[in-house]
Amino acid sequence: MAQPNYTSREAPPFSIRPAVPGDEGVLFELVKTLARYERLEHQVTGTVEALRIHLFGDHPVAEALLAEDGTDAIGFAMFFSTFSTFLTRPGIHLEDLFVLERHRRRGAGRALLSEVRRIAEARGAGRVEWNVLDWNASAIAFYLSLGAEVLPDWRICRMQLTFGRPPTST
Repeated sequence: MAQPNYTSREAPPFSIRPAVPGDEGVLFELVKTLARYERLEHQVTGTVEALRIHLFGDHPVAEALLAEDGTDAIGFAMFFSTFSTFLTRPGIHLEDLFVLERHRRRGAGRALLSEVRRIAEARGAGRVEWNVLDWNASAIAFYLSLGAEVLPDWRICRMQLTFGRPPTST
């Protein structure tokens, strides 16, 4: 894998920070860009308001990190807590990790994933897990280069729930 375009003594050309209220709009735009990249734009049915509620409302169920180049958002990681019955420890599920194509190979994806890992370790988590589309060879290679294991025997099961519209207030 190509190394980032800065030396270890230089500051990276981006920063990583936790998302805060007010970031939901830029996060949702990044989510839509990710969906286009994954050819899943038709599956985006959420709203900025629903994202705000679930990230920053009275009962947050997910967290996000933003990668920024100056004041421009260039990527994000969205994750939530899980639990492993086998490990009897908490874990983190990385729902999405995405860096805009023009900003890839600068280390932002690695930095986002490293920060998720750091958060997981600080919380006593036993693992960080995520999914990757089988056609996304560059993402698979990236994850493998970081020491991740692609589990061959597991498949994602999903039950789509339709209890009406997403919430609109806290």
